[in-house]
Amino acid sequence: MADKLVGTAVKGSTIGEVQRNILRAEELGVHAAWMTTGGASLDSITCFAATAGATSSIKLGTSIVPTYPRHPLVTAQQAQVVAQLAPGRFRLGVGPSHRPTIESMGIRFDAPLGHLREYLRILKAILQTGSVDFGGEHYSAHAAIPGPLDVQVMASALRKGSFELCGTEADGAISWICPRNYLRDVAIPAMEKGAKEAGRATPPLIAHAPICVHDNPEEVRAAVRAQFGHPGLPFYQNMLIASGFPEAKEGRWSDAMIDGVVIWGDEETCAQSVQELFAMGATEVLASPITAGPDPAASLDRTMQLLGQAAAAAR
Repeated sequence: MADKLVGTAVKGSTIGEVQRNILRAEELGVHAAWMTTGGASLDSITCFAATAGATSSIKLGTSIVPTYPRHPLVTAQQAQVVAQLAPGRFRLGVGPSHRPTIESMGIRFDAPLGHLREYLRILKAILQTGSVDFGGEHYSAHAAIPGPLDVQVMASALRKGSFELCGTEADGAISWICPRNYLRDVAIPAMEKGAKEAGRATPPLIAHAPICVHDNPEEVRAAVRAQFGHPGLPFYQNMLIASGFPEAKEGRWSDAMIDGVVIWGDEETCAQSVQELFAMGATEVLASPITAGPDPAASLDRTMQLLGQAAAAAR
């Protein structure tokens, strides 16, 4: 049985800030640091390359690198560096992102699942076998590297089709703001279906959830509404509606939506929520800290302390 892992999302406007957050997570015993690439923010793979040598045990993962702006061989070029600097610790998560984001760059956003399927096949071939000879509808790739690398290639998933694709092709599925009932009733069965049809074991589910160890519900909900605008995007709205929150079509967080998506409360409540995700079938909980109340630094530290404790209790 695979170890249960507790990871945290890290971010920062400077490489120094990102590095401090990764090193703090490792110091607390958190199993994994994950980072998102988007817009013109710092590139996650580059940040991990700059930080890998200062770490010794923490896993490093991208959640996610958008696929459309870079060819899979370009992503493989970068991934090799981190894989060599942190052997066995780097996990490459990729995904199509969202139509408004990609089209704002002047890039066509068409057939996202077809694109993602080919992208995964190319990355897994080149990174895990050492060579690729692929000609598809969306990509072609013909290249070799010195040898296979210990890199898991994962993908983002939100709706049933993407979870099923992950079951078929990926080394793991990375969710985001999916309510627990949706992960249980939609995501996991879809992954199992895809894996069965492909004749392989069901890959891990990385349940990516916002977390806030804080006792004041109004401050938590205010923080969520201030820090997350996701329900305005169609992909998220449709998923939340399918999860039993018809009010998601309004593009605003209702109290019920927040309570269904966010892990929040005191230490005992949050630790129990993490364990519930494991019991439901998640292999890893990727917690994205939310800061609430008048002292953001203290709020973040309280949440990170809890994640370290949850990591110690997980295995």
